[in-house]
Amino acid sequence: MAALLPALLAPGLPPARATGYPDPGRANGSPGIPDRPSAAETAPCLHQGGEPTGQPVLVLHGTNGSSASALTAPFAKPLFGSGGSLDARKCFNIIPDSIGAGRPAKPSDGMRARFPDYNDDDMVLAQCRLVTEGLGIRHLRLVLGNSMGGMHASLWGTTYSEMADALVPMASQLTEMASRNGMLQRMISVAMRNDPDWKGGEYTTQPRAVQMADAFFGIAISGGTLAFQAEAQAPTREAADRLLDARLKAPLNGDANDVMYRWNALREYNPQELERIRVPVLAINSAADERSPPETGLMEQALARMPMARLHLIPASSEPRGHGTTGFTWLWAAEMGRFLTELPEPAAIR
Repeated sequence: MAALLPALLAPGLPPARATGYPDPGRANGSPGIPDRPSAAETAPCLHQGGEPTGQPVLVLHGTNGSSASALTAPFAKPLFGSGGSLDARKCFNIIPDSIGAGRPAKPSDGMRARFPDYNDDDMVLAQCRLVTEGLGIRHLRLVLGNSMGGMHASLWGTTYSEMADALVPMASQLTEMASRNGMLQRMISVAMRNDPDWKGGEYTTQPRAVQMADAFFGIAISGGTLAFQAEAQAPTREAADRLLDARLKAPLNGDANDVMYRWNALREYNPQELERIRVPVLAINSAADERSPPETGLMEQALARMPMARLHLIPASSEPRGHGTTGFTWLWAAEMGRFLTELPEPAAIR
């Protein structure tokens, strides 16, 4: 897959946001891709003369997100704001768009289903090139990722084991993409390809199957069992019907080919040689997460292969939103703060 990377990125690299929350400025310097501005978003206090300052931290988004996902108030304010674990006055927070999301190249740019296949390894390689070639940073204080980003954090540990002082994978399992999660992700692609409206990827209006698949997937493994049963969600048949109807009628956020490629990119995920990860690891999952159910014990088995890894499990309740629980930073901010204070002094960052 790595051989396809030039076709996906050439002649540049994915844009990134190196940001101070909540009021980023703009500064030229980070590589872009064709037909897009070459710019990073950063607070002036973190960007002096075009050079990053502060401890460099890489923050990675989930499958259906982009760098903008990490700048939403529930996630960003407790994390990057004043006094947060990654306070933007002290950390140079690098928040890239992954291949196929946000501003980098994706099928909807024009190639449609002729777009090259890509996978997690390609996305992590692109992130590494952005950090090292684009920003000139040789070492990171931390790699933190949510959902797909959590999977990528583990690949940073196995592929670039000397490049970060610590890893925080969230809402993920460090095991092969399989079981219910893998099957349901594959169903998204199967549903779209079998829809006559897809037309081999050359549709002029979005295939109807993408809306149904999106609603089905969101309800099946992204809502939280206790949250759906709560009074504000769907505790009665009438309330459940209202919620489902609203989701089926909601405007589609994205393009069918983009969605299909993004989910297909995860199918080969299978982190190997976890023993190579010898830096401190804080894995953060939710007991309500349908995609990473704690009762399997798989996360504990994976973490046992790393000498300095531990799991923080957010208890299930009606407030968290299943797989989306880790999007609310206040639920894990204190544990993250403790983890960071226990880390050894930073290695050289440039």
